[in-house]
Amino acid sequence: MTDSSPTVQQLFDMSGRVALVTGASGYLGAAFADALAEAGCRVVVGSRDVAKAQTTAATLGGPAAGNHVGVALDQMDEASLEQGFADAVAAAGQIDVLVNNGHELLSDDWSTVSGAQFSRQLANATGYFLLARLLREHVVKRDATGSVIMLGSMYGLVGSYPDAYKGVAPASSVAYHTLKGGIVHMTRHLAVYWAKDGVRVNCLSPGPFPAPKAPREMVVRLETHSPLARMGVPHELKGALLLLASDAGSYITGHNLVVDGGWTAW
Repeated sequence: MTDSSPTVQQLFDMSGRVALVTGASGYLGAAFADALAEAGCRVVVGSRDVAKAQTTAATLGGPAAGNHVGVALDQMDEASLEQGFADAVAAAGQIDVLVNNGHELLSDDWSTVSGAQFSRQLANATGYFLLARLLREHVVKRDATGSVIMLGSMYGLVGSYPDAYKGVAPASSVAYHTLKGGIVHMTRHLAVYWAKDGVRVNCLSPGPFPAPKAPREMVVRLETHSPLARMGVPHELKGALLLLASDAGSYITGHNLVVDGGWTAW
């Protein structure tokens, strides 16, 4: 190592940067926002419910504690998305990192989903793209660098595991699988186009991270199929997120980082 090489601590230090995290009040989103705040980022929480966004922002710690902000942002509404991004920039002065984590849920599986519901689910990807493009334009205008992190899923890589859900929970949605597979590939596409602009685009794909309210029998079935024989917990995504967001990942773009306890290794 030369004297000019940054230390590991410096590589992961996010001081002076601002991250916009959509869906930061959710089960995994809260861990993402916490990780960025703990690493020194000022965090802007985006949510359809501005009161929820502001409440979540107020709970975040780190060096910028008390200065995190919340904005109204509905990724399924293009006008709201544009206004929310503008509000985020106005409140924080800049955005350096975007975590596209917000997601509108769909419980209907292949047997009951309507065409309109299917198309609506895919609109989550549209929101991811439009928000990412706003970040890219903002960064280029500032002559700065940026990082976009898309949220994928192990189900964007492999098919469902029907036995886990049968009789205890709704089957994994075909529209969700289609959405997440598309997000993984959109990541690659944008990465190669935006690399020259100093904007890295990567995807973080969690495996099984069921929320506490998930049916216990479903969880047990998933555990029996996992190489690690257990489910993931939110803090186990923090390191992967920071790698993609920080200078520690400065040579990583177009990558899909899978954190799944070995599920897709089968």
